[in-house]
Amino acid sequence: MISDGLKIAMVAGEASGDLLASHLIQALKSKLPNAIFYGIGGPKMVNEGFKAWYPLEKLAVRGYFEVLKHYREISAIRNALKRRLLADRPDIFIGIDAPDFNLGLEKGLKKRGIPCVHYASPSIWAWRGKRIHKIGAAVTRVLTLFPFESALYEKQGIPVTFVGHPLADILPIEDGRLSARELLDLPLQQPVFALLPGSRQSELKYMADTFIATAREISEKLPNTVFLVPLATRETRLMFESALYRCNARDLPIRMLFGHAHEAMMASDAVLVASGTATLEAALLKRPMAIVYKMASLTHLLMKRMGYLPYVGLPNILAGKFVVPEFIQNDATPQNLAQALLNFYANKASCEQIALVFREIHLQLKQNTAEKAAAAILDCLPDEKRNVLMGS
Repeated sequence: MISDGLKIAMVAGEASGDLLASHLIQALKSKLPNAIFYGIGGPKMVNEGFKAWYPLEKLAVRGYFEVLKHYREISAIRNALKRRLLADRPDIFIGIDAPDFNLGLEKGLKKRGIPCVHYASPSIWAWRGKRIHKIGAAVTRVLTLFPFESALYEKQGIPVTFVGHPLADILPIEDGRLSARELLDLPLQQPVFALLPGSRQSELKYMADTFIATAREISEKLPNTVFLVPLATRETRLMFESALYRCNARDLPIRMLFGHAHEAMMASDAVLVASGTATLEAALLKRPMAIVYKMASLTHLLMKRMGYLPYVGLPNILAGKFVVPEFIQNDATPQNLAQALLNFYANKASCEQIALVFREIHLQLKQNTAEKAAAAILDCLPDEKRNVLMGS
């Protein structure tokens, strides 16, 4: 064993990266109990012993023009972090997603001889495909969450390992509706919809009012409905509460939960979800969903021109077809969203077919991800470090 501990620097930029990194830290600690972990991370990483020099909220900004508003602060953080890492060199650097922040940092560290692993491929298959050359120049290895991504890197001669998705290891293969309803004290026959307007404040800014108006539309047509709204942070909860006041909607049967997103989705008949990792969670829980994506108009225009695929939601991308509906920008009206959820509630046979597709995706992604990722990362260590480990 390396007596002074391996030094592992990591940067995660949002809640999904915090989850990925926390499981990776667990797996690495089981192999390297003396390793130390530091950089930029979130509460789940900190709970595993990670030392956060900056909180990940500093990087959790979405969209071109939103990023420009925070560019100076984010750039200053990256420059300061790079100086600190070069002054006290880690044995390896792991960028957890956040490509706009991490790839430039990784390139600079790699040039100075520090191995760099990028965990979770940027969405080169969806848009900005030319980034693959920038990625190849910046990293020692890419760890992909989805199997179709690896072929793209192999074609360009970039070292890559498909590791699966940790959520597929965590979430149950079988339906957990009954236990979730018991936990949340909900009758089995009551109509229940989960509303997930996003984990970032920028997402709630664009979607909270629309989600609330959708709940009102559904309540008028299905009066006994309950809406579950899991919110990840105190800030997003306050934003959603403010939206309820602003929309004069405090009378709606909405139950806000602090976390418990998985339980809320499992208990629901269908899910209304902002595009992102939560769509994958809903798919792995075998729930029909309507996917919503709203952002600044100029950001949407740029992304639309640069996109390659007809869909934006991970469940549809993984299935290679439209399994569940997507409502983007102006199509994301309360009327459209309410009708989509009510259609799911009325058509149980359709929901069962969707669940079968999602089950196949679940089995494909269930790979013991953290262990595979940890093994791939150890292979990227310098020879002298790896030899010491193998001899310990």
